[in-house]
Amino acid sequence: MTQILEKISSIDNELSKRFIALDPGGYFIIYLEREDKLICAEYFTNVINEQGLAADPETGEIIACEGEVERTFEKVYKGRTAKELCVKIFEEIKPCPVTMLDHAAYLGREFIRAEIALINGTDYIQD
Repeated sequence: MTQILEKISSIDNELSKRFIALDPGGYFIIYLEREDKLICAEYFTNVINEQGLAADPETGEIIACEGEVERTFEKVYKGRTAKELCVKIFEEIKPCPVTMLDHAAYLGREFIRAEIALINGTDYIQD
């Protein structure tokens, strides 16, 4: 079993290094509220500049992938399960804030990972 988990982890780590296009609809910061047993996703707007980088729509400043960024989210979505959160974001919000299918697939995977961490009491770190 350990070998299988190591292989899966190795595959996912390699795939995390690939280039992905940024969603002009915005991005999400995912975290857990363990006390309330919730998966949370803060939604932020952005624009994609000519270089393909995410920028703050108000200031035009590049949004760094690492380090701390001082921005205010537009909305926080919360759900008890990955499925509940997906229904809220992808089915109930019109227009949907996610404009790219690969971004939607990524969020679904991350919400499942967050749900598993919530159930198991383990740390969740967004990929």
